Amino acid sequence: MRSTMSLWLRTGAVIALVDFCFASALSVYGYHSTFARLWQGVASVPFGPGAIGGGDRFTALGIACHVCVAFTWAGVFVMLVSRWPALQRATATPLGVLGVAALYGPAIWLVMSLAVIPAFTGRPPAFTARWVIQVIGHIFFVGVPIVWTASRPFVRRAPAA
Repeated sequence: MRSTMSLWLRTGAVIALVDFCFASALSVYGYHSTFARLWQGVASVPFGPGAIGGGDRFTALGIACHVCVAFTWAGVFVMLVSRWPALQRATATPLGVLGVAALYGPAIWLVMSLAVIPAFTGRPPAFTARWVIQVIGHIFFVGVPIVWTASRPFVRRAPAA
């Protein structure tokens, strides 16, 4: 139990940091927005549209929401990989990690954009180029960090195929 908790904390911290950097850089340099606007936008999902332009408090709340979501998805994967030997074997190589990440990362974005965010906001997703960028970005900046970090302890223990 202690090692699973440690793995979850490590995986959650890695994904929270990597995705934080990806989202911030994409927003500022790719979309020419601001750091505060990005995280206030995240805060607006659970706290309503008043979060946008709501100042530092809502920027911090958006970052806190991001961290909670990152730890949730990290926890899901840690539970899966710790209990499923076939997943341990699948993630035993870098190519296997990429393959699993190519499924898990976009799955996270699909669940968030098609179910979670609309449930909070009452608005359907907008299928734009930015939505597609998120699907692809979630492979490399969400899926890979989660899958790589969570699966490493199982590489040596995974039974040979």
